[in-house]
Amino acid sequence: MRNPLSDTIVTIKPSGIRKFFDIVSEMEDAISLGVGEPDFDTPWHIRDEGIYSLEKGRTFYTSNAGLKDLKVEITKYIKRTQNVSYDAEQEVIVTVGGSEAIDIALRAMINPGEEVLIPQPSYVSYEPCAILAGAKPVIIELKEENDFRLTAQELQDAITDKTKILILPFPNNPTGAIMEREDLEAIAEIIRKKDIFVISDEIYAELTYKEKHVSIVSLPGMQERTVLINGFSKAYAMTGWRLGYACAPKKIMEQMLKIHQFAIMCAPTTSQYAAVEALRNGDEDVAMMRESYNQRRRFLMHAFKEMGLKCFEPYGAFYVFPSIKEFGMSSDEFANRLLQEEKVAVVPGTAFGDCGEGFLRISYAYSIESLKIALDKIGAFVDRLRKERS
Repeated sequence: MRNPLSDTIVTIKPSGIRKFFDIVSEMEDAISLGVGEPDFDTPWHIRDEGIYSLEKGRTFYTSNAGLKDLKVEITKYIKRTQNVSYDAEQEVIVTVGGSEAIDIALRAMINPGEEVLIPQPSYVSYEPCAILAGAKPVIIELKEENDFRLTAQELQDAITDKTKILILPFPNNPTGAIMEREDLEAIAEIIRKKDIFVISDEIYAELTYKEKHVSIVSLPGMQERTVLINGFSKAYAMTGWRLGYACAPKKIMEQMLKIHQFAIMCAPTTSQYAAVEALRNGDEDVAMMRESYNQRRRFLMHAFKEMGLKCFEPYGAFYVFPSIKEFGMSSDEFANRLLQEEKVAVVPGTAFGDCGEGFLRISYAYSIESLKIALDKIGAFVDRLRKERS
């Protein structure tokens, strides 16, 4: 019998995040700090709008690119937050989560063998999606001494004559790192000079704690060479609604829409009506959740300092990325022992790229009460490991 499988698919590893999630789901009394999902319910007025859309019988397909009202609200949001204008009819598409937007952007832009620069540690989907699009992924290792930011020199060193796209994953999952305006200005100069394109994943744009998020599309000459990706999962606690969007120049968007038409048809109608309400009236909800996350972030940083666990201070998303190099074991070994001995689940840094070795991703999208219990257990585990090594 012939092999029914794609050679390309077989070479792609399954998600390291889901591996630990599956283990925890079978373990009684385990505390999980591993999943990047808000612990807040979707704000009631947003849920209510989704319910109302069902009561009114709005269960039809929308246009392929999405509801007109939603696309208009997306352009208004970007205008008020970044002072950048998009054409709602020709430069915006509503997708099934930000993940679909990443996938179709790469497939619309890549020719076989072209290179995609992927800073790591970063979200698990970038590299597989690049491979599925026929690209050669080129990994740029982000360094702790640079607060896991992408430097101009690192970008310059990675570019070849085959480089087509830079994926810009900030605010970053898993590190919580951000790029400030001066960081972006330095790399934008190289991007323009080398004539490459950017896919900027800004799903955590509303969750920054040092300064307001700056998008690379707001810099001179960058909007015309950038696909901006965002969505509703993180800022509005709408993970299960599966809704994201992309904004891009018309030339790119036409091809993204073509893939979306054949693969998806349209994003969920109920979710789109709810998202209109989120963008129109959800700013206060976002501010409340952001303040709660910031409180938890500060709590974790203080706890790590108390237990002597090295961790750079993250200013974005809802993750911390502490170093466990002092213990002389791999990230996977540390996470497995912590789970088995203390019933606390975290994600090994290697789930986000090989350069995540020696680190853990810990999500603080959980209640303070859960965090306190988990950190007490982590502290006890760390003390025990140090005694073993002394």
